[in-house]
Amino acid sequence: MNRTKDSSTSLRIAIQKSGRLTDKTIDLLEGIGIEFDNYKRNLIVKTRNFDVELLLLRDDDIPEYVQDGVCDLGFVGANETQETGADVTAIRDLGYGKCRLSLAAPKNGDIKKPEDFDGKKVATSYPNLTRKFFESRGIDIQIIEIAGAVEIAPQLEVADAIVDLVSSGGTLKANGLVELNTILESQTQLIRTNKELSPGKQQLIEKFLVRMDGHQQAAKSRYIMMNAPEASVEEIKKIIPSMKSPTVMPLAEKDMVAVHTVIPIEKFWTVMEELKAAGATDIVMLPIESMIM
Repeated sequence: MNRTKDSSTSLRIAIQKSGRLTDKTIDLLEGIGIEFDNYKRNLIVKTRNFDVELLLLRDDDIPEYVQDGVCDLGFVGANETQETGADVTAIRDLGYGKCRLSLAAPKNGDIKKPEDFDGKKVATSYPNLTRKFFESRGIDIQIIEIAGAVEIAPQLEVADAIVDLVSSGGTLKANGLVELNTILESQTQLIRTNKELSPGKQQLIEKFLVRMDGHQQAAKSRYIMMNAPEASVEEIKKIIPSMKSPTVMPLAEKDMVAVHTVIPIEKFWTVMEELKAAGATDIVMLPIESMIM
């Protein structure tokens, strides 16, 4: 029998319906054990095993839906939250969807620094952040607001330069533009409404965050197993950048032990040679699905 969700306790979470953040957000939700179907064909998606429903929106609508309390949480780029000026709280940086909002101008043009924009036409999909940046420096520009394909505006002589999101910079180069200055560094964030929430919703958010934190910590860590002479254990313990003391278990071979621990993945390659020099052999690194601290 289907259970009717109680609106005072169930969460509504806004995510991007389609775009550069969608797949990774869906992967994250699935990675913390939230099950749902048909997200590509529906605007509202019911989850099967967690008291949550997903509302799929355009990314620039998400901050205001969360601000107004239509959604309790939202996954959205910091660029969208700051552009709208929505009254929300960013509670987690999520480490994906990284990009920057930058000034760019034709490579062979006369605009080389922010001061050179004075009196120029600037095309952008982010008029508020653009205006704030130039006004704070006393630079007078004319903003040409464009919904998409901002990078071609100088070629079409619609604008002298642009302010747009940049990831690798390949699109700028392909259109003869050079990046001059960064206005904002952005990544996906989990935002929360500042509207008052019921105790039931607050408890559910806490459970949701525990799952998310475990998933994110696991993505940055690896489970390490190795064999080593028992006499080398103290030296190995000093080398391993683990969160806790490693597990040490005797092996069938005399005076040999197995050492198991968890370490940050970026540290593994820097200590691997040290571990081998200390006598560690048969070193195995495994991914971790989740970690509950």
